[in-house]
Amino acid sequence: MKSHEKLTTASGRPYVENENSQSVGSRGPLLLQDYILHEKMAHFNRERIPERVVHAKGSGAFGTFTVTHDITKYTKAKIFSEIGKETKLVLRFSTVGGERGSADTERDPRGFAMKFYTEDGNWDLVGNNTPVFFVKDPKKFGDFIHTQKRDPYTNMKSPTMMWDYWSLNPESLHQVLILMSDRGTPFGYRHMNGYGSHTYSMISGANERVYVKFHFKTAQGIKNFTNEEAAEMKSHNMDFAQRDLFENIDEGNFPQWNLQIQVMTEEQANSQDYYLNPFDLTKVWPHGDFPLIDVGVLELNQNPHNYFQDIEQVAFAPAHIVDGIGYSPDKMLQGRLLSYPDAQRYRLGTNYEQIPVNRCPFATNNYQRDGQMRVDGNGGSYPNYFPNSFDAMEIDQAYKEPPLEVFSDFADWYDRNCEGENDHYTQPGNLFKIMTPKQQQNTINNIITHMSGIEGAMKEEIVNRQLSHWYRTDGRIGAGVAAGLGVDVDLLER
Repeated sequence: MKSHEKLTTASGRPYVENENSQSVGSRGPLLLQDYILHEKMAHFNRERIPERVVHAKGSGAFGTFTVTHDITKYTKAKIFSEIGKETKLVLRFSTVGGERGSADTERDPRGFAMKFYTEDGNWDLVGNNTPVFFVKDPKKFGDFIHTQKRDPYTNMKSPTMMWDYWSLNPESLHQVLILMSDRGTPFGYRHMNGYGSHTYSMISGANERVYVKFHFKTAQGIKNFTNEEAAEMKSHNMDFAQRDLFENIDEGNFPQWNLQIQVMTEEQANSQDYYLNPFDLTKVWPHGDFPLIDVGVLELNQNPHNYFQDIEQVAFAPAHIVDGIGYSPDKMLQGRLLSYPDAQRYRLGTNYEQIPVNRCPFATNNYQRDGQMRVDGNGGSYPNYFPNSFDAMEIDQAYKEPPLEVFSDFADWYDRNCEGENDHYTQPGNLFKIMTPKQQQNTINNIITHMSGIEGAMKEEIVNRQLSHWYRTDGRIGAGVAAGLGVDVDLLER
């Protein structure tokens, strides 16, 4: 018999809400007072030293972004101010779950993180090669990542942990299907798309807000490994993606991506009539409803002179936006606004933004002082408090954002999968339908291979639970996986 123990904070306080973050209304922004969220994320950020907890194995390069189309009606961000404008940037690709010494051809999502050096400060757009993610509330992030890391008992990767978690969280299904397709093993970094994934906002010169999704479409064309090809490459070259990126740039074959955005008005986003929550990270915005709009071209054209200095020390945080770019009530984004800078301060120190690759090349003025590794003069003899009567620093009201309208007076812990937010099957089902027959069969085979690793006393329950999700997604997936695993489908409760 299992003994029952109360769930508590690190200080021993019992608590209830371990999966849903407190928000203003079911779709509103998160509240700073949700201490459990902070404790979970802050502890998670400090579990590994010195490499990144996630995205540890990475590659990167410098380049430029060039505007090719006018979107100034949506945003006053200076990076998009005129056609032909160029902005320098650094981009880091990565695998998510593996350690620094792992293979970069593993079946895993890929990080796609960009730092644009603009006149109004550095803009970090921190995304993946997929438009969705596994979970929709930041309280769940650390638990999810634990299932992708090493089993605390065996110190080995565990398909049992992964599928147990995914089968208990059908909100993960959309991302899991992408991961199990050949898109889960991209042919290096040059041949995959990148996505901001989250919903962000843009603010125009008239101080009007729209919500946006960012898409970076590879100009090299999509190319993936099959499961067998990825495994073979892993045995020959664990750094294939790093070598492919580095050598192509070194030879002058500069990879490019075309930036496109989707735009949704505030009225559309706040309408209760639309069938999906536009701030749900497990969902995409249908292109038929919100077409892609061309913006510009990103090109990588310079390898770092020293990998550790420029790529290992580069630090991204979605909290770093610029005038004309804003946040949204996307719960996962809201959690990352706190978590990412906290992770970088822990990993690199409180003054991590003074490291050259992270430093804004234009002016920075504030009253932050002292701390480890302060190397910028520390404000000299100027006052370290505000307001004061001695310096010339002032606040420019032109950068003030318009207010964000919220539609609830109630702060509570809302079930992220409440009625109207619990359709986890339609979008992954639609994704499977648009795959070619060969891609569909590869995906089914990949799922069978991965789920075959489930073991232990709960194997049958985990397999059957996940099979019920596959059947609800598309009967062909359910039947194919069940047959491959030798499961009698007549015994399943679907």
